[in-house]
Amino acid sequence: MGDPAGIGPEIVARALAERPDLDVIVFGDAGLLARAAAVVGVAEPASARIRAVTGPRLDEIVPGRPNDASGRAQLAYLTAATDAALAGEVSALVTAPISKEWIARAGFNFPGHTEYLASRAGVREFAMMLAGPSLRVTVATTHVPLKDVPRLLTAEGIASTIWLTAEALVRRFGIAAPRIAVAGLNPHAGEAGRFGDEEERLVRPGIELARARIGAAELQAIVSGPLVPDSVFRQAARGEFDAVVALYHDQGLIPLKLLHFDDGVNLTLGLPFVRTSPDHGTAYDIAGTGRARPQSFLAAFDLAGTMSQRQG
Repeated sequence: MGDPAGIGPEIVARALAERPDLDVIVFGDAGLLARAAAVVGVAEPASARIRAVTGPRLDEIVPGRPNDASGRAQLAYLTAATDAALAGEVSALVTAPISKEWIARAGFNFPGHTEYLASRAGVREFAMMLAGPSLRVTVATTHVPLKDVPRLLTAEGIASTIWLTAEALVRRFGIAAPRIAVAGLNPHAGEAGRFGDEEERLVRPGIELARARIGAAELQAIVSGPLVPDSVFRQAARGEFDAVVALYHDQGLIPLKLLHFDDGVNLTLGLPFVRTSPDHGTAYDIAGTGRARPQSFLAAFDLAGTMSQRQG
């Protein structure tokens, strides 16, 4: 249910009302969901669809006013849901937004969901993909300062991100021969070394490593790059590529959110179960008002269901 002081309870209540036949368990608290359902004007969720986790008093959790209680609650929800996914009780995990500040105060020592879930699942290879109807982007580095990106990029890391993207496109999106573009780091993709050497030193070797791994796995993915960053996202949005591997967070998320702010979905690649989330935050400024739009959460809901069915 995400941060109960944010818009999580409201978008979850809306999603349950709009997808009444979806087989879903909400890890949260019934009283908070009932209050949110009343705010957004939908029926109170059936108790059979709710796994009560913490049971706080309603006056402890005030929409738009996060506190230690809401921080502990969002961590408890995430822990319980992840336990269920790892135990095979659920085939997909859809996470409502958390507050990185307040969940950290509750003892959460990870930059975000992605790193936490990878640690819990014991996987060393993982990546964050953002997907919308016309653009999919995977990032080779995530929540790190921009000044550290060149130092953190490696050919092996870029190759891993490309591989995870190819595997997801084939096995979870059902694209038999996906076309993957890899963006350069520098303006004009380095212009043959005039504006930086990372393309030749890191990106191109990473692409070659990924191509070898994709071939060994007998996948049919086509990898192109390094391509000019200021053009490649437009090319992908027009249908020339099925996904773009970006080299740092904002390089990939700015074009994705420009096109798909209301219907973009965050996926964690490399996990043994499907994980999706909406591509937005807790929105404390509108929490409790009923104004939160559910489109991104519904898109995450629907994509999780489709992927779960596709992979059995």
